[in-house]
Order: sequence, then C-alpha cells, then structure tokens
Amino acid sequence: MPKPQDRTTFKQAIHDKMLALEENELATAIEHYERFLHEAVLDGREGHDNSQLVEARKNTDLAAAFDHPVHTHQAKIEAIEATDFSVTDIVRPGAVVGFNGRRFVVVVSTTKFDLDGQTYMGISVQSPIYKAIDGLQAGDSFVHNGHGITLDEVV
Repeated sequence: MPKPQDRTTFKQAIHDKMLALEENELATAIEHYERFLHEAVLDGREGHDNSQLVEARKNTDLAAAFDHPVHTHQAKIEAIEATDFSVTDIVRPGAVVGFNGRRFVVVVSTTKFDLDGQTYMGISVQSPIYKAIDGLQAGDSFVHNGHGITLDEVV
C-alpha cells in the first residue's frame, strides 16, 4: 500500500479504477442487450416461418438475460459514486484492506484489477468477509471459515 503522504492520491486512483471498470462492464452489458434486442425484432412483412419466430424468441430471451447485468452494473456505479473513499484506519465502505497477501476494496464486488503493479478486487458490503472485518483496524484479527486471519493494512 502507499506511503502515508500518498494515501489520498491512492484512494482517488482506486475510486477511478473501480468506476472505469464498472463503466466498461456496463457498456458491454448494454451492447449485448441492444444487439439481442435488435435481433429479436421481426421485419414488418407479414408471415414469418416458425424458424424466424423461434429465433426472434431466443433473442428476446437473451436480451432479457442481459437486462439484469445492465441494472446490476448501474447500481454498482451508483454505489461507487456515493461511497466515501477518503483515507481511513477503520474497515468501512471505501476502505482498502490487505490480508493473507491479497488486497480488497470494500464497496461492491468486482473482478480483479491491477493498479500500480498490485492486484485488487472489490468486495460487497453484503459479503460475509466484510461482515467479519467491519470496524476492525490493521493488526486486528478475525475468523473466517474457521481460519484466524490478521488484517495487515487498512487505508
């Protein structure tokens, strides 16, 4: 994790990286949704054969399946934007925590991402691991899945 004087810049970079990650995921979900929705629309002529109707129905179902990820990524973006990413010594939403050689950002679940040569992953405030570490500080220990773990860092 960064030196104390660089922590504010680091936290802003984490915020920006997570926001960009979710915005890219949202754009991909919207692209898939719109593509399948477009392919679900039959042309204006009368009389379509069964294979065209079946294909249109499959594309409608696929478009509906991509509707949920669109809403999920929109909600994650809103959560990231609403979260206080200021420097902290206590685990809370917006904190970056390190333990067992891994680094996590408490706000929403994300895929792994890299920043300045380090790998991070977002975890949800609804996750069991967050519930176990909420309010703790670096050096505090907690139990997760029957294993004792010590928080190495909290920023």
